Amino acid sequence: MSAIPPGVATGGAYRTLLRACQMGSYALPAVNVSSSSTANAALAAARANRADIIIQISAGGARFYAGQSLPDEQQARILGAVALARHVHLLARHYGVAVILHTDHANRPLLGWIDGLVEESRRHHEQTGQPLFSSHMLDLSTEPVADNIATAATLMKKLSPLGIGLEIELGITGGEEDGIGNELHGTGPADHPSLYTSPEDVLTAWKTLSPLGMLSIAASFGNVHGVYAPGNVRLRPDILRRSQALVAERLQTGPNPVPLVFHGGSGSDEDAIKQAVSFGVFKFNIDTDTQFAYAQGVARYMQEHEEAFAHQVSPVTGRPLKKQYDIRTWMKAGEDSFIQRLTDSFRVLGAQGRSTARQP
Repeated sequence: MSAIPPGVATGGAYRTLLRACQMGSYALPAVNVSSSSTANAALAAARANRADIIIQISAGGARFYAGQSLPDEQQARILGAVALARHVHLLARHYGVAVILHTDHANRPLLGWIDGLVEESRRHHEQTGQPLFSSHMLDLSTEPVADNIATAATLMKKLSPLGIGLEIELGITGGEEDGIGNELHGTGPADHPSLYTSPEDVLTAWKTLSPLGMLSIAASFGNVHGVYAPGNVRLRPDILRRSQALVAERLQTGPNPVPLVFHGGSGSDEDAIKQAVSFGVFKFNIDTDTQFAYAQGVARYMQEHEEAFAHQVSPVTGRPLKKQYDIRTWMKAGEDSFIQRLTDSFRVLGAQGRSTARQP
């Protein structure tokens, strides 16, 4: 497999990276970020594991990245996502890894956000020959499949000339992700039919959309966002196997022709993750676990330096405590914990030591 330049992978480099995952039967963690601190931690984790990575941001995360005080919510979402993109473009090549830069979960009310980012990518492409983002996600999973596919086709015609891919969702991923979807309560929702994608729908979507550009599909197989008590999540990875087999048979392709996405990866059983990867999952979304890991790192640091978060000067020794409560120290503790959790994910996904980025 050809090596690609380190940095944000778009267009042909993005295709090469997808093929590397498919041919190597491994997947990349897709980590949600909402700050430069978490973005840097994701890059550091990739570098430490000699692996490529998917960095993604939601509309809510983008607004937070831009700053909560901006009064225009739509403008803040666009500016925050652009700020992240420029940040990652600037730094990623120096970390020596390839990055798929992605936006997460845009339902119909958020199509204006995506349109704004496409326009920003068009300007960036004119200046650099490269878009800002590698891919965007369209989440119309609660709508009829025909409407979902039709809107995806319209969007792909805007994205493909810029070298941007599209991820769509078929079947509903349970739970709530940054304001999209609903929390699960009790054990009943785990068996809801909408949580399990029809292989025939995967075939229809792939047959219709893949000729238009770079497509990936988040096919639901009982996965949910967040971490829930036992009984709420019943994964059926065999749906992915049957979907791939149907597409391969009907369209006369090789095995696992569809780049699949595993949403709601946090808290999932290791065996189920590895099974899903063997059925063509190349992108493994992880947000809840990494958020918790970052919070744990900060919490441990604060517990170990409790005095510094109550006093500027130690009442016992009289010494200044500034170095202990310096924002850089406790954020670094959060980043270190975040990196440890991602390292475990790289291992389970089989991505360690397999970066496609060309080394100097």
